[in-house]
Amino acid sequence: MISTIDRRAECRDRALKVLADLPPFSPVLNRLLATLGDENVSYARVADTIEKDTVVAGNILKLVNSAMYGRSAAITSVRHAVSLLGVAKLRNAVFSLSVSRMWSHLRTPPGWSMARFNLHCVGVAILADLMAQRVPVAYAEGAFVAGLFHDLGKLLIAFALPEEYEHIQAAGSQESQMECELNELGFTHAELSAEAVAKWKLPAPVRLAVQFHHAPALDCSERRPGERRLSLALSCANEYVNAAGITGDGKAQSGAREPLSYLAPLELDEVSSCLVKDFEQEFEAITPFFR
Repeated sequence: MISTIDRRAECRDRALKVLADLPPFSPVLNRLLATLGDENVSYARVADTIEKDTVVAGNILKLVNSAMYGRSAAITSVRHAVSLLGVAKLRNAVFSLSVSRMWSHLRTPPGWSMARFNLHCVGVAILADLMAQRVPVAYAEGAFVAGLFHDLGKLLIAFALPEEYEHIQAAGSQESQMECELNELGFTHAELSAEAVAKWKLPAPVRLAVQFHHAPALDCSERRPGERRLSLALSCANEYVNAAGITGDGKAQSGAREPLSYLAPLELDEVSSCLVKDFEQEFEAITPFFR
């Protein structure tokens, strides 16, 4: 009979093995990740990086020419796109498009929608990043990346452990699903997401935010006085996006409150309406790339 510890190790190893089936990060993604903490990175450097991937460059030009930006004349240069959108928005868009393309190499299990998963993760990433621009958040530059990967563990479980994933999905609410994950696997998707992020050698603050995005109160990571932890911003963004109906599994959130109420822990009252408007505009602009 397999012990609980052995069972946990077996499930964990099978889930993390899915990472080996993914192509490595593209050179473009690696170079941009290396610029995360560099606020002074030049437009030219970012443009040169993006131009080396023709697919990503094409999608960036399509994005900057979308209705959201309402340009009277078409933008045909990546450098022009970078100067218009800024380094941060361009970098975030490339992260989203590159990661989505990476997932496309996986064979989709029954009942799994990669489009829904991508839209949920991108939605959380956009909102967490916008929050980090408006209130002091520890390691704010990692908010978008943390949002993109916060539910990576769910993807790994669904692809590597489909039977267990079905049982977990049948559990109902988010809280009961987390309990079911512990019972079925011995770990949660958040813990698995953090392990995967660590294997990719992403910054420790991103890993901790991902690990504690369902329990930010347990996060003991360092922060300056007055700063909110990145895990709290990620938790609020995740709850808001789910309550707004942008869920990774397509299920409506039972008993969900008014979406704005989930932003209360960050004390965004004075800027919440502008924040939501900006989120809706950015999310609408990038949605067509994931359908």
